[in-house]
This record gives sequence, structure tokens and C-alpha cells, in this order.
Amino acid sequence: MSETETLLKTPLYAMHVRYCGKIVPFAGYLLPVQYETGVMKEHQAVRENVGLFDVSHMGEVLFVGPDALANIQHLLCNDFTSLQDGRVRYSPMLNPRGGVIDDVLVYRFSLAKYLVVVNAANRHKDVAHMLSARTGDVKIADISDSLCQLALQGPKAEALLGTLVPESMIPQKYYSFIPDVSVGGVNCLVSRTGYTGEDGFEFYAAAGDAEKLFAALLAAGQPFGLALCGLGCRDTLRMEAAMPLYGHEMDDTVSPLETGLGRYVKMEKADFIGKQALLAAGEPKRARIGLKMLGRGIAREHFPVYAGDQPIGHNTSGTFCPTVGPVAMALVDAKYQTVGNRLSVEIRGSRVEAEIVPLPFYTRQK
Repeated sequence: MSETETLLKTPLYAMHVRYCGKIVPFAGYLLPVQYETGVMKEHQAVRENVGLFDVSHMGEVLFVGPDALANIQHLLCNDFTSLQDGRVRYSPMLNPRGGVIDDVLVYRFSLAKYLVVVNAANRHKDVAHMLSARTGDVKIADISDSLCQLALQGPKAEALLGTLVPESMIPQKYYSFIPDVSVGGVNCLVSRTGYTGEDGFEFYAAAGDAEKLFAALLAAGQPFGLALCGLGCRDTLRMEAAMPLYGHEMDDTVSPLETGLGRYVKMEKADFIGKQALLAAGEPKRARIGLKMLGRGIAREHFPVYAGDQPIGHNTSGTFCPTVGPVAMALVDAKYQTVGNRLSVEIRGSRVEAEIVPLPFYTRQK
């Protein structure tokens, strides 16, 4: 059996083929990296109009029971005691050494019911970790295969959605959701979330309704300049917004304090997995920085970063971004994180000058 034959397909695979998506392997799935218009135009559509993404490869884990909150508090380093019904909160999930197992979103339905959204490549590892740490009266269920997830992103996303649902069914606050919304005749959870640096929404629905929901959003989007979008522009969009990607800016060996996620680590709360390791490590010795390339070349991930002739770290992500040009994020010795400093990145055997710039590279106009 070939590698392609062992890869999974989302419920929208046939639609990607129908609309001429260029299919590539990603996180164990076959997904479109781009459509015929290309990455640049898809990226521009999200920045100026609206784009539609299939993100059904993401994983969803349901926590139900009287001890659901206690389990989430122990598993995650952010604090969820103040999270209200209908709200969403981000958090890294740590191993006992303080490294990042994954970064997740938590949706609260009630004190006894939460949905945790995990990265596709980590789904099975995450669920095994959650089950191994389970305590008290809580059921933890991986429901990923029963759902599809679509993302509608861009400044015209709300206007588009308003043609399909009443205003009262549109989440108004960022990181909020409404659990039962009929969108084009499909029952959805609709959240005001995304991974592009723009306003937008994510839709969770039954896997069997994926094509109907996709078709409804696509048809409604035509007057708004909607573009079908693939993995390529999803990466350039999140890069411009300096949103970390698991396996790049963080992994099992990188702490959330090193990669700039300290605001999501609540050291004052009761013990959580990884807390003692973070305390023992003290002040982070590495820092995530943004680099604007000043010379020619693209600073890809793993390329070494230098201060003078001193190697100080490596790139974690890097590409040419349509809105801001050639940029990179890097994990370097914390002594070298000052904005404005000049460093260099080794690209194909040559050192190319770069300047440390503030993150994010791009901030949307509100």
C-alpha cells in the first residue's frame, strides 16, 4: 500500500477535487495546498474580502461530567475557572518537563461540558495524554471523525454570514460561539475564531453535512469576492499574524515561556502538568523573535541564526508573505531579542542580514 493510500480524506475531499485543488499530504490527510487562483490571490482575498478553508482535519475532544473543569485545569496551563458559557479560550498543553504537547482551543458549553480542539497531527497523542491524566467523574471522547470544520475568514466574513443567518445568530465577541445555528439548512456550532489574523468564523457540523455547508457558504460568498483557500495561504496568513504553529514555534522540547506564550501560562493557579518544571527552569533562556530579511533569500525553518559569528538559534518558520515580504520567526538566545538588532541567517551557505522587528508582522485594521 502506498503512502497516499494510507492518508485520510476529509468529508470535503471530493469538493476539493471538483474545484481543482492541488492536493498534498498534510498531518496524515490529503488536503488542498492551493486552488487554480494560487496562494498569492487566495491570501489577498482573505486580507481584502473573504476566504473559505476546509479545516476538518483538526481534532475535537469532548469533556463531559462533574469533573470536566477540574481535568481541564490540570491538563492545561491557562486558567479556565473564569471561562463563561459560549466563550472560547486558548491554551498550551504541557508535558511534565514543561514542553508543549500541543496548543488547543477550549469551548465551554456548561460547567460540565467542554469541547477541546486539537491539532490534527497530535490528535491521537493528545487523546492518549488526556485519558492517562483523567481523574474523577468525567467522560473524555474523541469525536473528530463525526465532525467537519470550515473556516470563513476575512473582513467581509460577517456580511456574508449575515445573508445566511439572523444577526442574533452571529457571535459578536471574538472567541465566542453559538452552539446551534442553522447555516444554509445545516445545524452548526459557529464561533468567532480563526488562524489568519483577520476577523472570521469557524463552523463545526456533522461530517455528513460537510458538502451542503460548503456549497451554501460558497454560493453566498460570490457577491463578496470569496476565494477557496488552501494550506499555502493559511500558512502565509498565520505567519504575518505571528501565530505559532505546533512543530515549528513549539514542540515537546520548547516551553510556552520560551516561545512567547507566557500570557497563557497562569503560574498562580493550582498545580497543572508542567508547572513544577517551569518553576525549576526559571527565566527563559530562549525567546521567539520576528526577523525581517534585509538581503536576498528566504529564511526557511531550521536555518541557523547568528549574531556576528556566534550561532544563537534557528528559524522556526520563514517564507515570503504577500503583505509584508520576506520574514521569519526564530528561537534564539534570549540575550539577542532586542527589537532593532541586526542578526544574520545562513541561507544555502551564505549569511543574509536580518533585522529583529516587533511581532506580529501584520495587524488588521479594526
